[in-house]
Amino acid sequence: MPTFHAADGTRLAYRVTGGRPPAADPAADHPVAATSIDRSAAGPIVCVPGGPADCRYLGDLGGLSAHRPLIVPDLRGTGGSAVPEDRSSYRCDRLVDDVEALRVHLGLPRMTLLGHSAGANIATQYAARYPDRLDRLVLVGPGTRAVGLTIDARTRRALALLRRDEPWFPTAFAALEAIMEGAGGDPEAIAPFFHGRWDDQARRHHEAGRPDNEEAVALFGAEGAFTPEATRAALAGFEAPVLLLVGEFDLNSPPASVAELAEFFPDAALVVQPGAGHHPWIDDADRFVATLAAFTG
Repeated sequence: MPTFHAADGTRLAYRVTGGRPPAADPAADHPVAATSIDRSAAGPIVCVPGGPADCRYLGDLGGLSAHRPLIVPDLRGTGGSAVPEDRSSYRCDRLVDDVEALRVHLGLPRMTLLGHSAGANIATQYAARYPDRLDRLVLVGPGTRAVGLTIDARTRRALALLRRDEPWFPTAFAALEAIMEGAGGDPEAIAPFFHGRWDDQARRHHEAGRPDNEEAVALFGAEGAFTPEATRAALAGFEAPVLLLVGEFDLNSPPASVAELAEFFPDAALVVQPGAGHHPWIDDADRFVATLAAFTG
């Protein structure tokens, strides 16, 4: 994987999918990788994963890389990226600096930025801090903590009940109720709620996307990670087009909550993908890619 250095010196890795692959380079850093991206067509989409988890779970986003090259970083302390000396840099607001360092490394004056799940909090804060460096923003199954939106148990319960006819529902719903009531509950048991269909592909994807750096997850939302009032104020002046795409059954990012998030942007389109969960490119790749290709060009 090509790498670059963050502002604090941490070495971070990223994948290039679609276009021409990065040129081989035996050095620890790969400055030539930026020039090996095929810019003969539309520029790349920088895709920020959630978790924080290894970026591999995003794959090629259902085939989106056939339309635009994808640049997908491993967040610090995950995948091929180094563990930072300063563990407070796992905070969401600090990860925004890594996205900017990647943009500079790639030599992109402006870019299309996509954030999934918790990664959407990073992308949202990036848009608030660097609005002139984005030509489009895509938020998929977005987390909403960056703007201070919380999701109550009633909203999640109503969404979960839409799946009552699924064979796995009784066990998963009992676990969900226990978790929401603070009575324990097995987080693994609710995994089916995050997919439009709970089949072998979904099970494999769930395993691949499990975060393996508990410290990075725990410190992502540490004190100071979010400044919702300032972020909302900055987004009110964000001029680039925004697409918010969420699955109909997304228990992590309920459509009603994502609709609230959309209201903070002056030029936002909300798309609810039918039959999809938190990973809509897995549930219906063709529909997902068609929507994003139409938006990103």
